[in-house]
Amino acid sequence: MDLIPAEFVIGGVYFPPPLLAGALGVALAALTAFLLNRYRLSRFFWYPPLVFLALSVIYTGVIGTFLIPA
Repeated sequence: MDLIPAEFVIGGVYFPPPLLAGALGVALAALTAFLLNRYRLSRFFWYPPLVFLALSVIYTGVIGTFLIPA
C-alpha cells in the first residue's frame, strides 16, 4: 500500500500536495512574521519582506519533505 498521497480531497475538490504544503508554509511564515513584529525583533532585519519570503520557502520545503511528501 502506497503511503504517499497523490492528492487530497476537501469538499469534493482535489488538491495537489505541493499546494497544501505551500499554503501551510505561508501560514506558518505569516505567524512567525507576526510574532517577530509583535516582539519587535523584525527591526534587526535589513528587509523584513525578504525574511518573510525566505521563511515561506523554508517552511514549505520542510513541510513538503517531512509532513506532506509529494
